[in-house]
Amino acid sequence: MSTPVQNPEAGFRYELQKVAPGLVLLLCCACLLLVGLIILYSAGLGESGPAQTFIRKQAVYSVVGASAMFLVWKMNLEWPRRLVIPIAIISAALLVSVLIPGVARSINGSRRWLDLGPVNMQVSDFAKIGLVFVLAHYLAIEQRRIHSFKRGYLVPLCIVGTAFLLIIKQPDFGTALLVGVVGGSMIFMAGARMLFILPTALLGAVLFSVAVYMDPVRLKRIMSFLDVEGNKSEGSYQLWQGILAFGSGGWSGVGLGSGRQQNSLPEVHTDFVFAIVGEELGFVWTSAVVLLFLTILSVAVMRLRHAPNMYQFLVVSGALLLLTLQALINFGVVTGCLPTKGMSLPFISYGGSNLVATCILVGIILNGVSRWGRVSNLTPNEVMRK
Repeated sequence: MSTPVQNPEAGFRYELQKVAPGLVLLLCCACLLLVGLIILYSAGLGESGPAQTFIRKQAVYSVVGASAMFLVWKMNLEWPRRLVIPIAIISAALLVSVLIPGVARSINGSRRWLDLGPVNMQVSDFAKIGLVFVLAHYLAIEQRRIHSFKRGYLVPLCIVGTAFLLIIKQPDFGTALLVGVVGGSMIFMAGARMLFILPTALLGAVLFSVAVYMDPVRLKRIMSFLDVEGNKSEGSYQLWQGILAFGSGGWSGVGLGSGRQQNSLPEVHTDFVFAIVGEELGFVWTSAVVLLFLTILSVAVMRLRHAPNMYQFLVVSGALLLLTLQALINFGVVTGCLPTKGMSLPFISYGGSNLVATCILVGIILNGVSRWGRVSNLTPNEVMRK
């Protein structure tokens, strides 16, 4: 009996189709991180302290983040399912801990950080990753009852709602909104009925608007956003300076270290760092940053149909949404398309918690994108039912 002849070229193409998306994602992330280090060094030139302060600390965070990304990338995505209860407890404990008087560090009236000595950890950055694992596990094991109101919708909604309320109490309206949108999207992708989702989304939008209205600081931001130029000396000062930065950057930018707005912009190295990219590097590099995030989204989405089961599909989808929606919100805020909200830009904004959490999200995405085999004989609906 003759042995079937193997086709080396077909085998090579098969392996390349698995490996290439991961390499593309790694290259995009490396480019974004490099842009972040360069622009943070430039932003540090305007500080009263040493010019290398930001880049030195961010370089250390980059090493820690890259190590975490590699570990998550190489682990079996099914392994965290065994620890889903401890993950849920730890995530909830982190969010509760910053609400205890005397435990959290308060910055600008918000209690989001745990003081760990040399570093401050923003707990919501890691709690939202835990939420993705917990929610994905629950929705996967309840697939047979996903159309029921109690088991398929009310329980996962309570999981998301608990995280949402704990984060909004800090207060952190931006991250709370991000968690709510990502959690709701995961419930939708798992197959919950639109009959339950739409009324809840409308009610959530109303309640969120009421919460903003009852908070004088957030309400002032909304009112200033509606008339940026008229409030440029008060409520919309930061946004106005960001717009000036983009305007002065032009096509090619004014050059690294030559920007003026970094001396006028509050929190220039965190929330509004994208404005410095626009001023010093210009429209070309600004567009390149947006294109890199769009490439990450596109490559990952194309690979989602190869997910071996619902759990892995939801975990990678949740991580992808957390990463890309945070970038989208930051772009919207800095360019004046959305009301001002303190939300960092992944890879580029300064901050250890943000960078390490971002690298963990990338590790989750890489885990799926680079390890899932071809499932060409299955339709996307068949994959989601697995």
